Amino acid sequence: MYLNLEQERNVSIYLDSAIIAEAQAAKELGWVKGITTNPTLLGKTDLPVAITLKKLADLTAGSVFYQLVSSDFDEMVGEGKQAFEILGKKTVLKIPASLVGFQVVGCLSGEIPCAVTGIYSPAQAAIAGEAGAKYAIAYVNRATRLLGDGVALVADMASVLRGSATEIMAASIKSPTEAVASLKAGADHLTLPLNMLQSLTNHELSLQTIDEFASNGKGLV
Repeated sequence: MYLNLEQERNVSIYLDSAIIAEAQAAKELGWVKGITTNPTLLGKTDLPVAITLKKLADLTAGSVFYQLVSSDFDEMVGEGKQAFEILGKKTVLKIPASLVGFQVVGCLSGEIPCAVTGIYSPAQAAIAGEAGAKYAIAYVNRATRLLGDGVALVADMASVLRGSATEIMAASIKSPTEAVASLKAGADHLTLPLNMLQSLTNHELSLQTIDEFASNGKGLV
């Protein structure tokens, strides 16, 4: 599926990490728009979660995504408000795609931006839109392993969300090819680990061309 060139989209690329050094490296790249975290990523740092979130927020001008770990409705709402107290206007709450999760999105999305995460069907994407989620997150590579075609899932999500204010974020990306395929299928945003962010910038022919210019040409320095 290829993009309609008449469709206006502003693609953003995010760092998927809770490691402070990686957030600093992403900041230095100059084009990474925000940071996404999840409980597993936050478990890789020795810092308390609240301190990690504050440090990450200091290292990006964009949003920091925090995923709720509670499972009870009232506890999830309370946890979301606690995260907002820490991150303020940079907060995006990642809320798992479940019956109670969609209820929480419907409750909080009017005051705190929400992302429904772990979507594996276009039906869930449609409910994310109805609940007021700002983002619908698909785990592309994981969906390919479990369902057969994660890029097709993104395309189906894009179809049901067309005309909606809910944007698609593609996560679980394992290669530049998969990243580009997700964008072509309709993803609005990508979130990637640092090594993947760096790999997107390189191609062996580009490096060869750079070497040729450096060895055969001259400039100001």
